[in-house]
Amino acid sequence: MKKKMEILDLLHDSSYKGMTTAELSCYFQMEDSASFTELLKYLNELEGERLIARDSRERYFLSSHLGYVTGTLRVNPKGFGFVDTTDTSFYIAKEALGLGMDKDIVYAKSWTNNDGSVEGEVIDVIEHHITHIVGVVKIKEGRRYFLPDSPILNRRFRITNYEDFHLVNDSKVLLKIDSYGATLKCHIEKEIGYKYDPGIDILSVLLEKDINPEFSDAVMKEVMQIEETVQDEELRNREDLRSLLTITIDGEDARDLDDAISIERIPEGYRLYVHIADVSYYVREGSEIDKEAYHRGTSVYVVDRVVPMLPHALCNGICSLNPHVDRLTLTCQMDINRKGDVINYKIFPSVINSNERMTYTNVNKILEGDEKVQKRYPYLLDMCIQMKVLSDIIRRRREKLGAIDFDTREAKILVDEKGKPKDIVLRERKDAERMIEDFMIAANETVATHAKWMEIPSMYRVHEQPEPKKIREFARVAKVLGYTFQGGIQNVYPMQLQSLLKEAKGQDNYFVLSSFMLRSMQKARYDNRCLGHFGLALKEYLHFTSPIRRYPDLIVHRMLRKYVFNSNTNTEKMNSDEKWCEEAAIQASDRERNAVDAEREVDDMKKAEYMEKYVGSVFDGVVSGITKFGMFVELENTVEGLVHIASLQDDYYHYDETTHSLIGEHTAKVYRMGQHVHVKCIGADRFKREVDFEVLVQKSKKKSPPLKQQKRLAKQDRTRNRKRRKRKGGRL
Repeated sequence: MKKKMEILDLLHDSSYKGMTTAELSCYFQMEDSASFTELLKYLNELEGERLIARDSRERYFLSSHLGYVTGTLRVNPKGFGFVDTTDTSFYIAKEALGLGMDKDIVYAKSWTNNDGSVEGEVIDVIEHHITHIVGVVKIKEGRRYFLPDSPILNRRFRITNYEDFHLVNDSKVLLKIDSYGATLKCHIEKEIGYKYDPGIDILSVLLEKDINPEFSDAVMKEVMQIEETVQDEELRNREDLRSLLTITIDGEDARDLDDAISIERIPEGYRLYVHIADVSYYVREGSEIDKEAYHRGTSVYVVDRVVPMLPHALCNGICSLNPHVDRLTLTCQMDINRKGDVINYKIFPSVINSNERMTYTNVNKILEGDEKVQKRYPYLLDMCIQMKVLSDIIRRRREKLGAIDFDTREAKILVDEKGKPKDIVLRERKDAERMIEDFMIAANETVATHAKWMEIPSMYRVHEQPEPKKIREFARVAKVLGYTFQGGIQNVYPMQLQSLLKEAKGQDNYFVLSSFMLRSMQKARYDNRCLGHFGLALKEYLHFTSPIRRYPDLIVHRMLRKYVFNSNTNTEKMNSDEKWCEEAAIQASDRERNAVDAEREVDDMKKAEYMEKYVGSVFDGVVSGITKFGMFVELENTVEGLVHIASLQDDYYHYDETTHSLIGEHTAKVYRMGQHVHVKCIGADRFKREVDFEVLVQKSKKKSPPLKQQKRLAKQDRTRNRKRRKRKGGRL
């Protein structure tokens, strides 16, 4: 070990110029047979640990000095890929992917080309990400072969247990990978169904992402032991809030109601009660239900179904804050002044009895003055008005802090009873939706502040400051769109981005700017440390308000019960829980990303399926992204398709990386982000999840030249004709 450290110290030295094995043996005086063998062993170990590498002249250097890095491989459906590290991202050509697959942790070598671009090749796969594959079994003339759903899996497959299943042509199956290589050795773990049966397409995506709609027998056995109603003995040590006017506000199709609201006037402003389902009371630490919830991490919401984190008996039953029944809750009671500041608060176990199950639609109608709905809920009119006033106060405070409201468009895909998409509509965010959002953020911030200053183990929702490189790129795009990014790049503040969005509000290219700004942000994640939330401009933030559908919220509840309500001061236990929260945060972040990927893939699939019936139709769209191989155009309903650069027939276009634009070589015509274009849908494939457009170029009509120019041209023609007659001897 000591000799290995000496080798690394030598290679770290700024004066080191590279040595071969023989030169190193002389340097370390290890030239005799035994010592030389020992040196070779150390060098091989360091190479195996990927700390050192050899150049073309067999000289040893630190791996990083020769361009070797460890990163995550992202494979594009077109076949090429990128390796992402904490500091950079570089291109990998299709033939340089080696045995790497999407999201694998790889060891790669990078280099800089003459034009300044960086690319590389995959040397080795350190950790495989993909363990299961979904696809179709094709049977032709008695021969069976497998086609994966994912276009990024360019592999051969050897399936060892076809005989265990009665498969037909186009049977969908789930494979488990047994060994990796140029050929993937697999076995069929589950027959999903027939490819064209309703719902099989979505189920296939879910299973490939390790999202199982079914719960194990062990979990369901525990569920059966949970009472379906609140028992009297469970009310001990809880504050009774059943006489308080309380309502839930959710979407029409929501079934898991995990938050309820009460509000009162106080001299300083308002007293807001945010009641959250006490899931931690029913889901005990270490139980089978808890283990399954930890693995799932979150509920997954796809087009026509929800895959819940908890069994339906809990999420739609005893934990759901249904109206007119007693429910166990944790309440965050906040006194909020007219500046939006929380001047006093309490967090405590409680019991409530919700008076009404309200929907966003009906609350919005009450606020908009719909007399019919107001007459239906006369006892809620004053409450709704108070909530609206308080919501405005809270929002103004957040805006002063610099909170960024991206206000991105979100689509809702409407499907028929067979799962076929019949329409795509934009979700509306009106006052009711914003009110609940404001109240939940206020509660999350208050509980985070309490957990931080009480120094109890917890799990925080963190959103770190964007990387300067990403902000520099965003500033360039903003300039192309006509906006100037004010302030420094190295240490950016939320207010800078908020002011830019305010400037663009109402403009045609607002959603392109907002979307690109969102992409320049770091991804929000979970952490056991309180690192603040950049997008919300808050120093303390966590997730407390949705324990039915998010495991981190359940952890926050559990830690409050242990260390606040029960006043546990066991230092050893606190240290153990702190370490566990650190591991659970990584798991929760990973499962959240997995769920988002599944939801996005299902949306892309259903949008492509919807567009299949519109192939040949013409649409108005906005250029939402530009790459070397073409540009993406987004329609009003959020469907996005690719205009491949080869389809731009009017000129040869070059990609300008600085301005993110395509520029015609001869015409100097430019396609930019945010530009409005007319496109025709020329292809849509639900299985590839792709939509293809072509730009319709309006042909300009040739205008007649001005009269003076016509006379000059006519005179030139007459002169040419006279000269020609002279040459031909007077004959034309």
